[in-house]
Amino acid sequence: MSVEDRLSELEVKLSFTEDLVDALNTTVYRQQREIDDLRLQLHALRQQLLASQPAEQHALRDEIPPHY
Repeated sequence: MSVEDRLSELEVKLSFTEDLVDALNTTVYRQQREIDDLRLQLHALRQQLLASQPAEQHALRDEIPPHY
């Protein structure tokens, strides 16, 4: 195999590698955006849950039945 052939083969491999790295970079960027969005949604849901819970927790035994 001549030097020119080897150099040409390396250039082709480099080109494919650059394309692969670009595709992986795009995928990682998209996934990070999705993770960030999911974190925001989780935070909002957590805040909603905390807001919907009563401020003071009490046992059912402490409640007076309606017929008294």
